[in-house]
Amino acid sequence: MANHSQLGFQDASSPIMEELVEFHDHALMVALAICSLVLYLLTLMLMEKLSSNTVDAQEVELIWTILPAIVLVLLALPSLQILYMMDEIDEPDLTLKAIGHQWYWTYEYTDFKDLSFDSYMIPTTDLPQGHFRLLEVDHRIVVPMESPIRMIITADDVLHSWAVPTLGVKTDAIPGRLNQTSFITTRPGVFYGQCSEICGANHSYMPVVVESTPLKHFEAWSSLLSS
Repeated sequence: MANHSQLGFQDASSPIMEELVEFHDHALMVALAICSLVLYLLTLMLMEKLSSNTVDAQEVELIWTILPAIVLVLLALPSLQILYMMDEIDEPDLTLKAIGHQWYWTYEYTDFKDLSFDSYMIPTTDLPQGHFRLLEVDHRIVVPMESPIRMIITADDVLHSWAVPTLGVKTDAIPGRLNQTSFITTRPGVFYGQCSEICGANHSYMPVVVESTPLKHFEAWSSLLSS
């Protein structure tokens, strides 16, 4: 959950998000090194008199041609690795289908015979004390902790986007098409997200709430809803 005046990412709750935060820090360090080098060279050029060594230097031209290529490789390799990890879906322990509507979500637990529900945002007037405005819903998704979860995402009317930042998940919901993604929650908790695609007048009233619980609590919850 983001805090007021927060400058960084939310605390990672999945391995993918941990990798994304690490890559972000890595890219910032590379950018900081480049900016420091450019600032140093600009300062040096302003303070020193130009000489023939500066105007015509084959070695310098070779360095500033090869060095950017090395920097791009250092950024591209971990980026490609994370992209492949985000698309990799192993054998999931649980499959959920999310269907976007104007303006609510429908969730189906496809591994169960009859377990589905609609998830609406709780209006501010009905919000219990201590809950988050515009983020709390009447029915949360409940998933077992430390289990691979596959999300199948689509839409019924217009474009939507199912996004939970702390899990590193953001997938478009497109009418007539099934997109899929996966995640693993590494700790118990309640994780908030929102529709990230402008989908009409009430676009900002389509929150996503994922509750991660131990396996025995999930089994008790699913048995209660299925009965």
